Amino acid sequence: MKINGGIITDKLAETRAFYMDQLGFQVTFDSDWFCLLHCPGNPKSEVAFLTPHHPSQGELFQKPFKGDGVFFTIEVDNVDEVYAKIRAKGVNIALDIRDEEWGDRHFAVTDPNGIGIDFVTHNPRS
Repeated sequence: MKINGGIITDKLAETRAFYMDQLGFQVTFDSDWFCLLHCPGNPKSEVAFLTPHHPSQGELFQKPFKGDGVFFTIEVDNVDEVYAKIRAKGVNIALDIRDEEWGDRHFAVTDPNGIGIDFVTHNPRS
């Protein structure tokens, strides 16, 4: 079993561009009303974006996301390296890089839909 997330958004083009140009995601599938993107180097880790009110979709997939209460965590081998690359692209950092008492090192950005994206390297304490 695996899980992938999906967001219904009026900002499909802007969202696609943000994930691809700023975060390095790649296209798994793309159309004018739906795109499925995967993490750099991991085609099994995907997120989907869908335009609202598309006639091919049932009622469950019609209403757009309102921008609150959702975040993604992306685990990376070297969070400092990812932080430097994303900052160099001019992406606004919503939570500056920091170490947590439980050992994680992370930072966060926000996508065009208001979704928090937390980049983390896990460093469990012994």
